[in-house]
Amino acid sequence: MWIQILLLVAIAVQTVATVYAIRLVRTTKYNSIWVLFTIGITLLSAERLFQYLQARGHYFHDLAFVWVGLAVSVSISIAVMYAHKLFQYIGRLNRQRQLMNKRILSAVLRTEEKSRSRFSKELHDGLGPLLSSAKMSLSALDADTLTDEQREIVGNTSYVIDEAIRSLREISNNLSPHVLNDFGLGRGVQNFVSKCAEIYNVEILFETNLGGDRFDEDVEVILYRVVCELVNNSLKHSGCTQIKISLVKSGSVLQLDYMDNGKGFDPDAVVDCGMGLSNIASRVNSLNGEFGMTRVEGERDRGMKAEVVVDLLKR
Repeated sequence: MWIQILLLVAIAVQTVATVYAIRLVRTTKYNSIWVLFTIGITLLSAERLFQYLQARGHYFHDLAFVWVGLAVSVSISIAVMYAHKLFQYIGRLNRQRQLMNKRILSAVLRTEEKSRSRFSKELHDGLGPLLSSAKMSLSALDADTLTDEQREIVGNTSYVIDEAIRSLREISNNLSPHVLNDFGLGRGVQNFVSKCAEIYNVEILFETNLGGDRFDEDVEVILYRVVCELVNNSLKHSGCTQIKISLVKSGSVLQLDYMDNGKGFDPDAVVDCGMGLSNIASRVNSLNGEFGMTRVEGERDRGMKAEVVVDLLKR
């Protein structure tokens, strides 16, 4: 009696599963994998029905159960093999999509740098000479023929033009750093941190073994921008008094270690706030590199640490 009850429960459960499976055949656009699974579930329901009828006294040849079991095994086995191939295909698609995303990001970054370089050149070659001409015109005025008030106005105007020329050079250099383009990553970063140390009351320690080594343009530009973003974030938000930067090449690996002694932060929360750290991660990812950040909380040390590792052979 209990066997019959259990068989009825099994038949009911498998019948419900069969109905849902058949309904999903159209939803899956008659996918062969799902059709085979549906056939296997339907045959299992039929097998349980035969077992129930046999328990009620009906006779079925043992060979019928063998054939039904064989059909179930074949259907599910073929479906599993197809599913394995499907997962492999999905994996290839994911890898291709990741590769395509990296190529798109690299193209975007290169276009951005070209736009920066073009804009920098236009500022330097267009607006720069105009300001220099204005200053020369002021210098050509005969100071002896001017009143004290006029000389003061000319002096103030000359000072403003000098400041405009200096600001123009800084903007042009920030858009497209000439030292980086001419002398490489090590000199470019050294020039940037030296200027920051002069402007801000922060001690910046920079160590490198790169010398005059040159690398792929994408590697140099991206790592330079990463350093700039990290330093700017520290200067604007951390309240630090010291920044340590190490940029070292060991074999085919370029490693950037960055640390400040500021107030620290929650890396996940800051990324969500859009402080440029997600942009850093995207840039490093385009180089097949690794980027990580941690918060430092100790008795002596506090602040944040960041690390970038790029294997030049995996570019």
